[in-house]
Amino acid sequence: MHDMGSISMNKHPEKRFWEIDFLRGLAIIMMAVFHLLYDLTYFGGYNLHLHSGFWLYFARATATIFIFLVGVSLTLSFSRSDKIQNLRKKLYLKYLKRGLRIFSWGLIITLMTWIFLREGFVLFGILHLIGISIVLAYPFLKLRYWNLLLGIAFIALGIHLKNFTFGFPWLVWLGFVPDHFYTVDYFPIFPWFGVVLIGIFFGNLLYPDYTRKFNLYDLSNFNFIGLFCFLGKHSLIIYLIHQPILIILLYLLGIVDIDLFIH
Repeated sequence: MHDMGSISMNKHPEKRFWEIDFLRGLAIIMMAVFHLLYDLTYFGGYNLHLHSGFWLYFARATATIFIFLVGVSLTLSFSRSDKIQNLRKKLYLKYLKRGLRIFSWGLIITLMTWIFLREGFVLFGILHLIGISIVLAYPFLKLRYWNLLLGIAFIALGIHLKNFTFGFPWLVWLGFVPDHFYTVDYFPIFPWFGVVLIGIFFGNLLYPDYTRKFNLYDLSNFNFIGLFCFLGKHSLIIYLIHQPILIILLYLLGIVDIDLFIH
């Protein structure tokens, strides 16, 4: 269970594309930086204006890279299955198990944020989205170019839905935001599954038949690049542990008051 975007087929050797691991590693660093600033704001009393301007776009760019790479990685595992006899039949079950596993981690995040935050706890965050997206994406993997149009449509509908609130909470996971809804991490199907679909489109375009369609020098042997690739390969575990580590460090440094988040 190494990363949040790829599907691992354990019994067969797997060629990895270093640039995808690198981008995912870059995103995990960006996420840790943003969450450090968020902790300083939420727990440390600093007012860093994270919900507007540069930092708002920084956070959205971070999430977009992660979610886009989910789509790309799904196309890689899908095309790779053609090269392994009888694997395609088992592939959807792999996606289902993988998606449910990541969604379950999302539920744990929901529980932990409900215990420690209460107000603003995570109801449908990025792990919930990635888990469901891995399951939902299967029928889209063969559509190829249609995914670009479908992705744009999902995003457009999601942006349109942001102009409204609704008197019911049951479709919050789709993007129908109820009245007075507040959460610290929210990634509904509309628009964010559209980013997955666009990732699938570019995955099929750039890596058809599990082959890179463009020339790229292998930079992964450089220490700096290799570090990012390593982080990208283990992005899920880093995602799960980084916030407790950040908060403990800030507490030990005397920057945050632990009483602020223990109710």
